[in-house]
Amino acid sequence: MYLLGLGIILLAMKYLEFGPVAAWSWWWVLSPFALAMVWWAWADWSGYTKKKAVERESAKKQARIDKSRASLGIKPHRRR
Repeated sequence: MYLLGLGIILLAMKYLEFGPVAAWSWWWVLSPFALAMVWWAWADWSGYTKKKAVERESAKKQARIDKSRASLGIKPHRRR
């Protein structure tokens, strides 16, 4: 996501001819978009995206369990 933000900023600076970016080649300005595509392809291929999604779901599930136990007056169970 950072590469996408950087690409948008550089694209705006090049389009508006602001600062030293105005003199840069379009290849340099557009390179963060290409790097973002490579990153997303690697993240999907390696399972990184799915792993992070499972971690978020597990954290939400554990928070719901802890909240339910707290409302019942049971001490929340912490994993070791």
